[in-house]
Amino acid sequence: MDHWRYLLVLLACLALTAPLEFLGPGVYRRPRLLLGALLPTVTVFVVWDLLASSAGVWDFNPRYLLGVFLPDGIPLEELLFFFVVPLCGLLTYVAVESLLDLGRRRAGRNASKGLRR
Repeated sequence: MDHWRYLLVLLACLALTAPLEFLGPGVYRRPRLLLGALLPTVTVFVVWDLLASSAGVWDFNPRYLLGVFLPDGIPLEELLFFFVVPLCGLLTYVAVESLLDLGRRRAGRNASKGLRR
């Protein structure tokens, strides 16, 4: 079961942040913006990972991997990590931004109601 651990953590991250899509304008509903945010991040971190692992700075414990590797030796789970973690962060950011905006609008309405009395 250990070889599923990395993948299961990524799936848990997606499952926990999925409901945030419904707070505000969402992330999945804007695929061009999503890809525009993810692709530079994924690219930078994949290059960084390739350089560090080829230099022996770190490696990947096969105990926690499925055993599927990309041609350059990066485990599938590692590539998925570079998509999932920024996506979860983006979902969280957009949801918090939407909730704060809603709070500001409500506070503004309450303030304007107080001025009219």
